[in-house]
Amino acid sequence: MNDSALPVTIAVHRPDGTIEQIRVGSAVPNGAGFTLQLGELTIAPSARTSAAPIGSSATGMVFPPYGRSKGVPIAGASLQDLEFYASGCRRTLSDAAKSRWHDKERVLLAAIEAELARQQGLPPLAEPPPPSDDEIPF
Repeated sequence: MNDSALPVTIAVHRPDGTIEQIRVGSAVPNGAGFTLQLGELTIAPSARTSAAPIGSSATGMVFPPYGRSKGVPIAGASLQDLEFYASGCRRTLSDAAKSRWHDKERVLLAAIEAELARQQGLPPLAEPPPPSDDEIPF
């Protein structure tokens, strides 16, 4: 390394409030300016990032990570893709051995069915009303 090289750092704010300077490269004098030499940089998600949860996007739900439309938003998807993934959801829901995924599959199937209804010009499915006091079992 050149003796006249200056360290280049970034400030990393830690959860405990401290700030740590992390070296990312060197600035080497070059005539009237500097040449920046960076090391390998990787940006990894942290607990502080507000990444969207898996299965969603800024516009809503996305298809699961299989098939030709994996990760594609459900809204605006082709009828063929909607039917393909709906079939997969129904297959999973009918398999008792896959019960640990049933809640997730129900949510996905509801989103797919809502998009199918929207594309066919049908009114959205109404949510059932909450139970009344008369329906509470005692």
